Amino acid sequence: MAELSDLELLAELGVETATEPARSLTPLQERIIAGFEDIQRFVTEHGRLPQHGEDRDIFERLYAVRLDRLRAQPEARELLAALDTGDILNSSPLVATAPVGLDDTALLAELGIEPGADDDIFQLRHVTPRAEKRAAEEIANRERCEDFDTFKPLFQRIQADLESGNRQAKVLDQTEVTLAEIQPGNFFIVGGQLAYVAASTDEFVTQYERKDRRVRVIYDNATEASVLSRSFQKALYRDETARRITEQSAGPLFGDTAEPDDLASGTIYVLRSKSAHPYVDEHRELIHKIGVTGQPVASRIANARNDPTFLLADVEVVAEYRLYNINRAKLENLIHRALAPARLDLSAGDRFGKTVQPREWFLAPLSAINELVTRISDGSITEYRYDTTNARFIPAV
Repeated sequence: MAELSDLELLAELGVETATEPARSLTPLQERIIAGFEDIQRFVTEHGRLPQHGEDRDIFERLYAVRLDRLRAQPEARELLAALDTGDILNSSPLVATAPVGLDDTALLAELGIEPGADDDIFQLRHVTPRAEKRAAEEIANRERCEDFDTFKPLFQRIQADLESGNRQAKVLDQTEVTLAEIQPGNFFIVGGQLAYVAASTDEFVTQYERKDRRVRVIYDNATEASVLSRSFQKALYRDETARRITEQSAGPLFGDTAEPDDLASGTIYVLRSKSAHPYVDEHRELIHKIGVTGQPVASRIANARNDPTFLLADVEVVAEYRLYNINRAKLENLIHRALAPARLDLSAGDRFGKTVQPREWFLAPLSAINELVTRISDGSITEYRYDTTNARFIPAV
């Protein structure tokens, strides 16, 4: 078997790399692409190519001039070939109607664009860089979050956890963010704002044959945005100050790192089902499977769609808590007893037609599960009981 490269080996193993292969572009090439994208937007909005003519909008006339020059430059054609999905550069040439009293150079000057000595398309100086456009579009695409009161307590809790050291804000060059981590329940800092991934669509394949999802992101300034997970991932990598908020640390029993004498015991995992069952679909954000495993969580859930205990459907990992020096079986029993009032009566058939009733699915929000782990860690769980009405732990009477 021929030796595989690192990327090919990852692909064989089904591991998706976090970033796209970088394409090195000069600032001038970036501006050419940005200028061409302006033309593409015009064609999309108006259903036709930009036209010359004194009766045309000043920007349409600029795009017409720019398109003529892009067509005349072999270097520009080569650079834009992969982006020209509408075959704009090879469409019928525009009929140039010389503006009365305003030639192309004067037109460009009127718009603040001064051509160089060679009147070269590569000298267009005032095209907004693509990175600036993307940043502006991301902000513009945000809208007011009408139900922000629902999420405000989550942001307050995260802020308190950061201040107490119960969570950490990790720099992205120290811990990569994969698409799998951009999922409901996770927090990030991007653009100086705390961002919460509140919801996600099912995975789909883009026109470039790549898997993606659309996620609803809530920001702590009471705005929200619906973006592709890959777009959000890129926004994180473009922001040098971006951070990923770690999962809640529930004390030394569930810490991120072990002491020298500690023995790894396993992981508490919290899963969310992708089942199409009507009840699960209606309450997907609240239905969680909670278990304890001694093997990697990815291995535990690898065959979920064929396992009745996973409702014969794929799942997504919502949270993980590492265990040290803990009896896994006893801990799992304790977790299930504490959440017993919220246990769901779900069933699924196995491959032999026998009905199986999983015992690890609960109707409880992630916030309640986080609280449960914390109270188990500090020993206070015996003083509390789960209140299904308010979906939280309250003092036991």
